[in-house]
Amino acid sequence: MWSAEGRRRATLAVPALAAALALAGCVARPLYADMPGSGTQVSTELSRIAVEPARDRLNQLLRNELIYAFTGGGEPGSQDYALRIFVTQTDAAVSVEVLSEVPASYLVSLSASFVLSDARTGRTLITGNSSADASYDFSSQRFANVRAQEDAERRAAKTIAQDIRTRLAAYFATHPKP
Repeated sequence: MWSAEGRRRATLAVPALAAALALAGCVARPLYADMPGSGTQVSTELSRIAVEPARDRLNQLLRNELIYAFTGGGEPGSQDYALRIFVTQTDAAVSVEVLSEVPASYLVSLSASFVLSDARTGRTLITGNSSADASYDFSSQRFANVRAQEDAERRAAKTIAQDIRTRLAAYFATHPKP
């Protein structure tokens, strides 16, 4: 027969054993650690992405942010991957001055579609969409409005670049090169 102390220990051990068995199949590792099987790092794979040339100012903003996100300002690696991006922008007045009926603030919405492909074969590896919003205050000064809008576009582009970087890092972490 079991003593009271033995029953208490068994009662505590059963949930601990169940939790250990449930977590036995879980694998967690840092996103930027060496990739299993290849020995390379996700950051190395990201630095090998060539971002296609920009067609306009907005695409150039996002392109610059992506290049910095991939290389950290360092030299890019061999260009094993090609990234195409397509950016669209919408602006909307979100508040209006009551007496003058002039917009008081605007919302810049950027949406980007991206396609990552193997540079040698042209095979598509991953596609996706990302979007970001940034607002700015509208004033009676024209130059201030232009600068505020450009700043909002830059902030939204930076948010999209970080999202795309994270998605591509997750892709490389789960799809190591052979």
